[in-house]
Amino acid sequence: MFLDKTVERNGNLVEFAFDAHRQGLVLPDSYMVDVDTFTSNASMILDAARAKGFSLFYMLKQLGRNPYLATILDDMGYDGAVVVDFREAAVMMDAGVRIGNVGHLVQIPDSMIGDVVSYGVDNITLYSIEKAARIDQEARRAGIVQSVLIRVTGEGDMIYSGQTAGFDIARLGDVVKALEGMGNLRIAGVTSFPCYLYDSVAGDIMPTGNLKTVLEAAAMLESMGHGDLVVNTPSTTCTRTIAMMGELGGNCGEPGHGLTGTTPLHAVSDQAERPCVVYLSEVSHRFGGLTYAYGGGHYRRSHVSSALVGSSLESAVKAHVVPPSDESIDYHFGLETDAEVGQGVVMAFRYQIFVTRSDVVLVKGLSCGRPEIVGVYDALGRRRV
Repeated sequence: MFLDKTVERNGNLVEFAFDAHRQGLVLPDSYMVDVDTFTSNASMILDAARAKGFSLFYMLKQLGRNPYLATILDDMGYDGAVVVDFREAAVMMDAGVRIGNVGHLVQIPDSMIGDVVSYGVDNITLYSIEKAARIDQEARRAGIVQSVLIRVTGEGDMIYSGQTAGFDIARLGDVVKALEGMGNLRIAGVTSFPCYLYDSVAGDIMPTGNLKTVLEAAAMLESMGHGDLVVNTPSTTCTRTIAMMGELGGNCGEPGHGLTGTTPLHAVSDQAERPCVVYLSEVSHRFGGLTYAYGGGHYRRSHVSSALVGSSLESAVKAHVVPPSDESIDYHFGLETDAEVGQGVVMAFRYQIFVTRSDVVLVKGLSCGRPEIVGVYDALGRRRV
C-alpha cells in the first residue's frame, strides 16, 4: 500500500532495512521506524494545530504503544497520549508520560480505575453511566475532580465492529443531568470516532456523519452551561485534516498514522508528512511455485500488495504479495517471485503493531547519513534490546 511512496520519499529507510538484514542486525518480522522523520512529521502536525489553537492527543497503538516515541511527543509539547485501551494506559503510566484521554474505545476496568484516576489523566471518555459512577467514586477518594468526555452517537453514524458504544445524542440531556449529579466529575467535552475518513472517490479526507453529531452535541452542552469544551474529532489526523477541522469544526485531533505519514491519503498523494515505517522480513522457503517470507506482522486491513526482495534497494526485485487469508494465522507471506532462501524482504503497508507479534526497531540518524538502531521493542511497548 505504501511501498512506492516510501521508496520515493524515504528511500534511505528502505536501504537501511536491507543493510540491517544483510548484517544480521534485525530479525524477520520487524517494523523499522525512522525516528528522525517521525519527529519531523510530528513537529509539522503540532505546528499546524498550534496555529489554529487546537489540541492534539497522540495515538501510538499502531506503533506498538512505544514509550520511546511517546516521550519524544511529550517533550515536543503534545497534549498527552490517547490510549486505545487499559493495557496501553498501563504502558504509558509505567513510562511516566502524560495521558490526555483514556476510555474512548475501551472503558477502564473497575479494578484499574483507582490507579488511572490517581495517576492523573487529563480526560476520561465515558459511554456508560455505571462506569461514570465508579470513576466519580474513585475521584472522590483521590480528592480530585476528574474531567470527562462524553462519547456520543447519532442515527446513521459509523461505528466499527468491535467498537459499538456511545450515548445516543437523543438522550444527551438525561446523560448530562446524571453526570452533573456526580460531584467529582466535570464535563469537559464530547467525542466520537471516526469523524474523518479517507474517501477514495473524492481522493481526499472527508468528514463523516459522526462529525455532525459531535458538533451538535457540543452546541447542546454549551446551551446547558458547559463551556470551554474539548471537541474531539479524531481519525486520519494530519496537517490536511487540521486544515479541514479549522473549516468544519472541532478543536482536538488524535494523530496516529499521520505521525508516520501512513494515512490512506499518504498512499496516493504527497502530503506534508513522509512515510517512515517499513516491515522487514526474509525469504523462508519456496513451495508450489511461490516464495514465502516470514510473517507475524500482518493486519487484516493492511492492503499489502507488493514487496521488494533482495539484498539492497538498487538490486531488489518487486514482487506481488499473496497475504494469508483473514481466518488464518499469518505465519508467512506468499511472494510471486523466485528468490533465494535468506534474502531480505521489505514491505510497507497499513499496520497495527499492537495486534501483532512483531518487533519494533527504532532507527535514528538517517537524516544525516549516520543511521543507528537505538532500541528494539516488542509489539506491546516493552524494550527488548
